[in-house]
Amino acid sequence: MTELQIGLLFAAATLFVMFLGVPIAFALGVVAVGFMAVFMPRSALDTVTQNVYEEMASITLLSIPLFILKGAAIGRSRAGQDLYAALHVWMNRVPGGLGIANVLACALFAAMAGSSPATCSAIGSAGIPEMRKRGYSPGFAAGIIAAGGTLGILLPPSITMILYAVASEQSLGRLFLAGIGPGVLLVLLFSVYATWQYRREHRAALAVAEAGGASSALLAHEAFSLREKFEMLPRVLPFVVLLIGVMVALYGGYATPSETAGLGAMLALLLIAAIYKIWRPRDLSPILAATLKESTMLMFIIGMSLLFSYVMSYLHLSQSVAHWIVAQQLSPWLLLAAILLLVIVLGFFLPPVSIILMTAPIILPPLKAAGFDLIWFGVLMTIVMETGLIHPPVGLNIFVIKNIAPDITLSQIIWGVLPFVGLMLFAVLLICAVPGIATWFPDVMMGAVVPR
Repeated sequence: MTELQIGLLFAAATLFVMFLGVPIAFALGVVAVGFMAVFMPRSALDTVTQNVYEEMASITLLSIPLFILKGAAIGRSRAGQDLYAALHVWMNRVPGGLGIANVLACALFAAMAGSSPATCSAIGSAGIPEMRKRGYSPGFAAGIIAAGGTLGILLPPSITMILYAVASEQSLGRLFLAGIGPGVLLVLLFSVYATWQYRREHRAALAVAEAGGASSALLAHEAFSLREKFEMLPRVLPFVVLLIGVMVALYGGYATPSETAGLGAMLALLLIAAIYKIWRPRDLSPILAATLKESTMLMFIIGMSLLFSYVMSYLHLSQSVAHWIVAQQLSPWLLLAAILLLVIVLGFFLPPVSIILMTAPIILPPLKAAGFDLIWFGVLMTIVMETGLIHPPVGLNIFVIKNIAPDITLSQIIWGVLPFVGLMLFAVLLICAVPGIATWFPDVMMGAVVPR
């Protein structure tokens, strides 16, 4: 068979197994092993375990379970609720302040936990009921939490960025720094939209009240004294210290990413023990069990994805596709647009982890040949994959929100998140027009990269 025929068969087999509903890790593993048996030497099957181990034997990947432990420790305490409550008190007088408080709480929690579902669950369990109690529409309340949760894969420490750094062989520290500027940009865009939407819903509620209808809770004003505001600060101070401590250790050159992950996990466990009295074995058991379950699942997906990529490379499928893309002689920006569109389509069905590990061998060589900075592209790709977390049919965050707010219909959640999808794509255009949004901070902190 020709490489084209093998490639088409490989793609068809992958789609067929996935559409059968087989879990992603098993689907990728079955296809990879099947093609090894048919198209590779028989001895290759004897090296499956060795290949998976060698592909995963990266010191960078060691940080993933430790960051998951840190996120589980924060996520399974009252940290999210306390963080949200403090921000709500301080943002109360700002138009749409409750929505902005949710965005800021999601951003800070994401920077501590590094997990999108954990951010949605922790902040949404407190934020959605509060917004609805104060008259915000269900779709807006659900949408802003679902969108805010996506910041978990952009703001450091991001497990998705760790995997991209491994797949692209780029500096993890530089990639983490490159995500900060775009992360702040998205926070600003979400906050501006929250203010606009609040004014829109406030005007509608006021019109109903003036027409003799029921008065909405959105028209009520709640005031907090300065003393009450300062009394809330101790709730967030320890976790801000944790966040700053981890960043200083990583970017100050005091620890490697893996050592920083271990430091963050230990500090998180110490903080929840000191603040929330979570230190007994029965209290720690759910945290450790959740860490073990999520780490095992994620590492299994990573291992099978890497085996899948190894088979593609051995059969020259990824190289052939990359060469074909280069041979089309597309302009650099058209090439970039086509690849980002591919990522969006894959986001309909696959999580970010699988998208990165499956596509990196194919899309990165042509992008590098076209002169694109792979750190900058990693940020763009992450934002595009963020949209996959909040648009159907997969939309992981949509189902997390549905789980914590079952009375909000799925259609309300979807309509609530669509404006945020538009804002993310607008952010992608801004970063394309002004690359410095992503590259300025890492260049300042770590020095500019000299093109080779």
